Amino acid sequence: MKKRKKKKPAAKRRLTAKQRAALQERRRTQRLIVIAAGVLTTSVGLAVLLPTAVAQAPQPVCIHDAETLPFTGVAGWSGEQLANAATIVLTAQSLGFGRDGQIIGVMTAMGESSLRNIDYGDWETRGFTNPDGTRTTSIGLFQQQDWWGSVDARMDPATAASLFYARLGGLEGWQQMEPSHAIHRVQVNTDRDYYAQYREDATAVVDALAGAC
Repeated sequence: MKKRKKKKPAAKRRLTAKQRAALQERRRTQRLIVIAAGVLTTSVGLAVLLPTAVAQAPQPVCIHDAETLPFTGVAGWSGEQLANAATIVLTAQSLGFGRDGQIIGVMTAMGESSLRNIDYGDWETRGFTNPDGTRTTSIGLFQQQDWWGSVDARMDPATAASLFYARLGGLEGWQQMEPSHAIHRVQVNTDRDYYAQYREDATAVVDALAGAC
């Protein structure tokens, strides 16, 4: 048999200067595309994460500045309700009542008016009357009747809170009572345990308003 001659490997083609320049340009373009894609991905990630981080950053609360009150609310209470709660807490502080007394005041207004300064009461909404058969005259945050003071006094949140705390402070041993029972003695409502359902919410609100300004 005749031996086949091995073919010599083909000589490598040398690129011309123009071809080398084109190849280098193509590689440079590919690198730029990869870098741009990475930058775009990072930018999109930051665009998504940054608003989330900002939204989650807690804003300092100052009880004296209504604009710093949590926009999303506290325990379901927000806006006007938190502003009225702040007024109650500030009034309690000015009269020397500590955290427990502040919670009792907010509990009361939650149960009486849902922390809204309304100019009507049980007579208008449910036809409630006093034990002697006369119509009730409850108004304001604390749903105070005529014997508490003038309409202007009862419709002013700070004054209404002062009237409430004047009676609470005069109740001997209120600090040792169940909060709802102490409120019952001041408000003279029909169910002494009625306000207990608001204790947890009132505590959350008072504590949220306790930050230093």
